[in-house]
Amino acid sequence: MSILFPLLHSTYWCNFRYWAALLALSSFASITEAAPSGASFDETLRLAVERAPMLNARQSQTQAAREEAVRAAALPDPRLTFGLDNWPVTGAQAFDWRAEDMTMKRIGLMQEFPARAKRQARQAMADRGIEQAEALSTAEQLAVRQVAAGAWIALWAAEREQEVLTSQREQSALAIRLAEARLASGVGTAAEALAVQAAGLDLENRIDAARAEVEAARGTLARWLGADPMEVGTVGAPPDLATLPVDAVTLLALVDRQGPLLPWRSREAVAEAELALAAAEKRPDWRLAASYGQRDRSRSDLLMLEISVDLPLFAANRQDRGIAARRAERDAVAASHEEARRMQVEAVHRALAEWNGLKRQVARKEQELLPLAHDRTQAAIAGYGGGGALQPWLDARRDEIELHIEHTRHIAELGRTWAWLAYLLPVTETMP
Repeated sequence: MSILFPLLHSTYWCNFRYWAALLALSSFASITEAAPSGASFDETLRLAVERAPMLNARQSQTQAAREEAVRAAALPDPRLTFGLDNWPVTGAQAFDWRAEDMTMKRIGLMQEFPARAKRQARQAMADRGIEQAEALSTAEQLAVRQVAAGAWIALWAAEREQEVLTSQREQSALAIRLAEARLASGVGTAAEALAVQAAGLDLENRIDAARAEVEAARGTLARWLGADPMEVGTVGAPPDLATLPVDAVTLLALVDRQGPLLPWRSREAVAEAELALAAAEKRPDWRLAASYGQRDRSRSDLLMLEISVDLPLFAANRQDRGIAARRAERDAVAASHEEARRMQVEAVHRALAEWNGLKRQVARKEQELLPLAHDRTQAAIAGYGGGGALQPWLDARRDEIELHIEHTRHIAELGRTWAWLAYLLPVTETMP
């Protein structure tokens, strides 16, 4: 190996323009690959929840439901009435309000009193509306955490892929120097030198592709942070992707408390409240009205009191139809809830299977395959430097690069699956 160093030195100066171009490319890459100011995993999730527009919308919807609940059981506003009774409109004294002794000016007040059962049912439905708004808000918060966590891990994995590929430049440059030295000494061939340079250019293409994936991942994460993609990055390491906050058995046991199913319980409660309100429609409302009539001074003023009561005499074709419709809607919601529950159980089983499979693959690559691929590449480049064939190094290096790319993408997939499982339950459910 010591004989090769003078040759390598002379070959380097003979290819000054190539190395100048490579240095310029490296300088450009170092500028474009400069990591922007980023945030840790936990900080990213906190910011995503704080800045999510949909969560602000859910909070406003919850506040609206609370405001509606305050007035749900209130009495209707009273009515103030004015009138002119017994006013002649025909004959010689038409439209003369003094011509008729019975003509009087009237002012009155009327109050409607809905049935107590109706008011209670309306209040119950308003309360269920608050619960539904809160459930939707909790489910939305969990969904934001899931996608923000997956986006952060995807960006972290893409950055690692770019770093790993960039670190391969040193060995690629060494192979180019060896090929040119062998060519200059007459041991190697021009085909070998060209093959090594082509491998170096292929590496640059892969680095460019990895850089594009990083930029795309930044854009995805920036969407959840409401930030400029150029200001988005990762700081620190992700959580332990091989461990879930809640074990699989508990996760399946608490499937009804998971985010996608949280709104269904409140939807069923709202459907029950609507059925109770429909049943309360059979209870009659009543009204109280009082009015004071002023007549000509020669006549006494009059006071009128009136009580009116609704008569639901045709319930079979009116109220009963409404009750039947609300009952059918409640049954439809219950059936849809069961279907959603089955789908969620299936999704959790699939995600757990995928997570366990990816976890084993990632661990096997980190502990066995990647070290073997690295050792194989090092042995191949050493053999080539000692006069061996070039093809073993080309094959080993290609396999190692592809294994690194596959590994980082498996990490991203593992992270997305982990995030989906880790944030299925509200925080209070995952705390010990």
